[in-house]
Amino acid sequence: MKNPLFLLALAPAVLLSGCISFGAKPPPSLLTLTAASPAPVGQTETATPDHTMTVNVPVVPQELAVQRVPVQASDTSLAYVKDAQWVEPPNKLFARLLADTITAKTDWVVLGSEQSRVDPGTQLSGELRSFGIDATRNEAVVTYDAALLRSGASSVEKHRFEARVPVSQIAAGPAGVALNQAANQVAGEVADWLGK
Repeated sequence: MKNPLFLLALAPAVLLSGCISFGAKPPPSLLTLTAASPAPVGQTETATPDHTMTVNVPVVPQELAVQRVPVQASDTSLAYVKDAQWVEPPNKLFARLLADTITAKTDWVVLGSEQSRVDPGTQLSGELRSFGIDATRNEAVVTYDAALLRSGASSVEKHRFEARVPVSQIAAGPAGVALNQAANQVAGEVADWLGK
């Protein structure tokens, strides 16, 4: 027979176990970006040092420094899409999408971060200013301010790119699809700009 004092001491721990959570409940699925123009598989790329490029991870404002999808409800209020979470921070996903699209659509040889340590070549940097949902217009919005520093150049070229795609519903699935489409549109426009 169990000691009654032992059972009495155990009761609070059992009651508390239903109240304590060691982390947020994960969403049913995670969102990611898929390149509409993926980099070719099995293709050998060669380039002179002046035709290599490093795509740097863009800087982001605080609302994008998380793995959630922001919703601009008004000019001064922000929320997040319920149960929508990226598999990794959106600026890293976007940088990879940019690299794949530039590789697929131009003759630039895009270097990975480890490869670029010796000679980064031309560097594409920038700021991902918007990457979320505009609830006032029911649109996914991606705004990227690109900064291009050509190898050996002393000046920087800047260009703003923006895509807006209608979103059928402010929910994880539709938001992810619309943001993927908008991100691919911006990446394609960046590749066109770099290909000139």
